[in-house]
Amino acid sequence: MTGVPASAAGGSSHAAPQAAAAQAAEAEKATVTALGPTAADVAALAEPEGDAKPPRGAKLAAAAVNQASVWNIANLLTMLRLILVPGFVALMLADGGYDPAWRSFAWAAFAVAMITDLFDGHLARTYNLVTDFGKIADPIADKAIMGAALICLSSLGDLPWWVTIVILGRELGITLMRFVVIRYGVIPASRGGKLKTLVQGIAVGMYVLALTGWLATLRWWVMAAAVVLTVVTGLDYVRQAIVLRRAGIAEREAAAEETQG
Repeated sequence: MTGVPASAAGGSSHAAPQAAAAQAAEAEKATVTALGPTAADVAALAEPEGDAKPPRGAKLAAAAVNQASVWNIANLLTMLRLILVPGFVALMLADGGYDPAWRSFAWAAFAVAMITDLFDGHLARTYNLVTDFGKIADPIADKAIMGAALICLSSLGDLPWWVTIVILGRELGITLMRFVVIRYGVIPASRGGKLKTLVQGIAVGMYVLALTGWLATLRWWVMAAAVVLTVVTGLDYVRQAIVLRRAGIAEREAAAEETQG
């Protein structure tokens, strides 16, 4: 009688448990399918992988977040300064422009504008709140409040027109010059320029108030210092612009020669 080979017998003994395990797995799978999708299936549907498109509205939400970043404390201070300009003019010219009480209110508005000018730029740079709106609106707000004060004072006869023309001409000219040479680099604000802004603010503020006696004489000297600083720092900025432009042209010519070589 021929015996069954050992290998065949072993294969049969192992095949039975494997078949039983497969049948159990199929039964479990059928049960899960009947009960519904698992948590993993739901997560896979909720979070598409790879290049799957984001849910509808995701781009709009991101855009809303970016737009909200414009409304930071630095820009709000700049907006406040812009809003104060027409209010300052109204207070300055109220009741003919010579009432001490209204002039005091105008001085308060001017002082708030000057204080916000000191803080908004510092906050923007310190806390990384620099925005395109702030870059454009901040210098406009600075020139607007100072120009409004100077023009009001000259129109009321408190300040000679040539002082207003010198200060505003310098401010507008330097601003335009910065835009012209920006292709070669940025002209940083100097210590002299910051001192000029401070002295200008003090001088104009003293003229806004209805001062008499020795204070009226003192404000004349402060304004004289402001005019001198305005002219000197303006000439220094022109010198920096010329140097920056020459350096930029030289760098471009050197780069062109290296490319040709």
